[in-house]
Amino acid sequence: MNNKAVIVFSGGQDSTTCLIHALTIYDEIHCITFDYGQRHRAEIEVAQQLSKKLGVTEHKVLDVSLLNELAISSLTRDNIPASSINNSEKSLPITFVPGRNILLLTLASIYAHQIGAKTVITGICNTDFSNYPDCRDEFVKALHKAIEQSMDYKLRIETPLMWLNKAETWALAEYHGKLELIQHHTLSCYNGVIGSGCANCDACNFRAKGLNEFIENRSEIMKNLKSKLKLK
Repeated sequence: MNNKAVIVFSGGQDSTTCLIHALTIYDEIHCITFDYGQRHRAEIEVAQQLSKKLGVTEHKVLDVSLLNELAISSLTRDNIPASSINNSEKSLPITFVPGRNILLLTLASIYAHQIGAKTVITGICNTDFSNYPDCRDEFVKALHKAIEQSMDYKLRIETPLMWLNKAETWALAEYHGKLELIQHHTLSCYNGVIGSGCANCDACNFRAKGLNEFIENRSEIMKNLKSKLKLK
């Protein structure tokens, strides 16, 4: 096993699946959760409960509320409905928080430097959320290069879900025997409803669609997952 990793951890489906996967690879897992005044603030408590349940080495909650002051989004403003769906291929989703992943990954990398970890893990995924410019592989690679140069510190930013669709993310949870934990105890909903969520926001719709697809095509999707991640 490797030594230490820092996970950007929100308590949602993606970051919790990344955590479960990382626990089989690293000796020490340090979770870092960010309080930026997000609409679904219950995720902070959920993240704390999950990290304790899963036995991580340390869990830090960091106040970055300055992001809320600067970034206008349905996730940082209560007067903008989070349940609205933006289907335009050219427009940014109303749930996009400008600068969020730049800030969070940078701070997680600084924390990794502080504790001597060589890996930062994030649940960023290009496949299902292609309208988010800061969820693209090219963004992560560009930021990684800038972070390494700025700190003169060798660091990996791992994105294990980058090329997985939601059904394959469910399959990864199943592979590690944690599908029910992800299904019932994580919080992905933009309106703060644990588990299956509100059924109105984009996050809930993507999550439910992926689960249904996985259940209907379990063996084929599991096979594809193992091939992509080189799992046994």
